[in-house]
Amino acid sequence: MRHTWRWFGPKDPVSIDHMMQAGVQGVVTALHHVPTGTVWSPEEIARRQEDLAVMRDGAPSGLAWDVVESIPVSEAIKTQSGDWRQHVENWIASLRNLHAAGIRVVCYNFMPVLDWTRTDLTWRRPNGALCMRFDLPDFVAFDIHILERKGAAEDFPEALRDEAARRFAAMDDARKQELVANIVFGLPGAAEQQSMEDVRNLLDSYAPVTDAVLRRNFHAFLEQVAPVAQDLGMRLCCHPDDPPFPLLGLPRVMSTEADYAERIAAVDLPANGITLCSGSLGARPDNDLPGMMRRLGDRVHFLHLRNVRRDTETVPASFFEDDHLGGQTDMVELIDAVLAEEARRRAAGREDAVIPMRPDHGQDILDDIGRGGQPGYPAIGRLKGLAELRGVELALSRRGARA
Repeated sequence: MRHTWRWFGPKDPVSIDHMMQAGVQGVVTALHHVPTGTVWSPEEIARRQEDLAVMRDGAPSGLAWDVVESIPVSEAIKTQSGDWRQHVENWIASLRNLHAAGIRVVCYNFMPVLDWTRTDLTWRRPNGALCMRFDLPDFVAFDIHILERKGAAEDFPEALRDEAARRFAAMDDARKQELVANIVFGLPGAAEQQSMEDVRNLLDSYAPVTDAVLRRNFHAFLEQVAPVAQDLGMRLCCHPDDPPFPLLGLPRVMSTEADYAERIAAVDLPANGITLCSGSLGARPDNDLPGMMRRLGDRVHFLHLRNVRRDTETVPASFFEDDHLGGQTDMVELIDAVLAEEARRRAAGREDAVIPMRPDHGQDILDDIGRGGQPGYPAIGRLKGLAELRGVELALSRRGARA
C-alpha cells in the first residue's frame, strides 16, 4: 500500500512538517474553498501543489498530491435539477485540469444533503481519548424535534421515537445547539457552510427523488464522467455512504456490496472504481469488508482504513470510532486481502499495483486534545493508526515472502 495522509490545506493545524515526520508517502487533499459546481482552475490546482511541496523552513518536502478527496458532486447533479448539466461539464473540466497537473486518482461521493454525519465530535472514551460517535437516538431527536422534518416520526419504530423524545427533553439549549452544529458540520475552509434553513430547503428539493431516481441520476453522472476518466488514464473512486443507511428520509445508494456492484456494472470501465472505506461500511454488520476486498478488489482505487464499534447488530445502529485495530472489522484479514490484490495486479503488469491508503480518522490522544484540529483528523491519533496498520502490513508481507 502507498501510505498517504489527508490534508485540509494551509489552515490545517496538522502541517506538512507533521506529515513528513509521520513518514507518509503522498498527500490526499482538495480545493475545499472552491464553490461546488464550479471548475477547479489550473492556477488553483498548482497553488495547492506548491503549498504541499515545501516544509515550514522552505526545504522541499518531496511530497506530491496523490489523491483528490473530493471533487464535490453538487445537489443539482444528484437531483438533476437547475444547472446540473453545466455542473457535470465543470466536473469534467476539473478532471482534465487535474490530469494536466499529473494527478490520477479522484475520490468523490453521492450522498444526498449531508456528507458524513456524527452526533458527537469529542465523545470521551474510558481511557480519556476523544472520538467521533453517531448516536441513533440523538440523531432521531434532531430529526423529529429540532429539524422538525415532515413525516420524520413515521420513519422510526415507537421505542426509538420514545427514547429520542426522552433524550430531547433532557437536552439543554447548549446541547441542542451542539447537536445541530455537529450534524451539519462542514470542512475547514469550505466554500459553503449549511444552516438549518439550507438543510430544510435541500430536503424540499429532494421530494421527487426516490431511491430508484437517485440510482438513475448516479448512473447518468457516471455515463458522462467515467469514459472521460478512462480516456485520460484516471481512476474515479466513489466513497460509501457514511453512515451506510438512509438519513432524513433520503435514499442512500452506496451502502452495501450490492450497491457497489450495481454502480460498477452500470458503467463497466476500469476507471469507474471505488473507495473502500472500512469505517463507513463497517457501521453495518452485514458488510464483510475482507470479502468485499477480495470480490471487488479489481476496482478498489483508494483505501480508507479505520474501525468502528457498533452498539447493536441492527441497521441502523449507533457506533463510535474505535482504534484502528480495535473495532469490529478484522483489519488483519482486510489488509491480507489488500496485499493479495496488489500481488495479483503486479503479476498482471498493472500500473496501479500499489493502492493508495490513508489511515482514516483517529482518536484525539495526548497533545491532540485541545489542539483544535478538524474532528477525526488529529496528528497523533492518526500517526498511531498509521503505525499499527504499517506493522500489520509489514508482518503479513514478510510472512508472504517466506511462504
